[in-house]
Amino acid sequence: MADADAALLDALRAGDEAAFATLVSRYHTRLLRFAESLVPSRAVAEEVVQDTWLGVVRGVHRFEGRSTVKTWLFRILINRARTAGGREPRSVPLDDDVLEGRFATSGAWAEPPAPWADAVDDRVVAGKLAGRVRECLPRLPEAQRQVLVLRDLEGIDGAEVCNLLSVSPGNQRVLLHRARTRLRSLLAAELGGG
Repeated sequence: MADADAALLDALRAGDEAAFATLVSRYHTRLLRFAESLVPSRAVAEEVVQDTWLGVVRGVHRFEGRSTVKTWLFRILINRARTAGGREPRSVPLDDDVLEGRFATSGAWAEPPAPWADAVDDRVVAGKLAGRVRECLPRLPEAQRQVLVLRDLEGIDGAEVCNLLSVSPGNQRVLLHRARTRLRSLLAAELGGG
């Protein structure tokens, strides 16, 4: 294809518009995809690619063939993207306090980030399970439901639950145990485990 590209450039130098159209159809999508990795938005990437094609038309007579046409096109694109990138920053800089402690003096992570794929799966499953738990709660006796919600969902400690519901510590533990057992049975029955 390198020889075919060079032939297209020769034809373009001679004023052949069809040669330009062929070159554009061959490289436009590839240039756009690459430009999107260099600039902040698709709109800016499209502008950079258009500027690249203008650069090709204006500079076709200066192409000396020291590289492939493809390399020349991508070099023009990079130069146009740098200019556009200077006008439109790609990202907002982070405050120093956000980065503090995340990197060692060597530049490596102080503590590597946890893999997120597993956490996503866990969150999806937990979200579905939480929905099922909410649906099963009304099927628990009132006292059991109150203790379970306060202890397990709200995170209130046993002594506070006893004060809130005016139950003894022993009764609170029995109600919590029975609520958890009943909820587990309801979920197992719905999920096919029992």
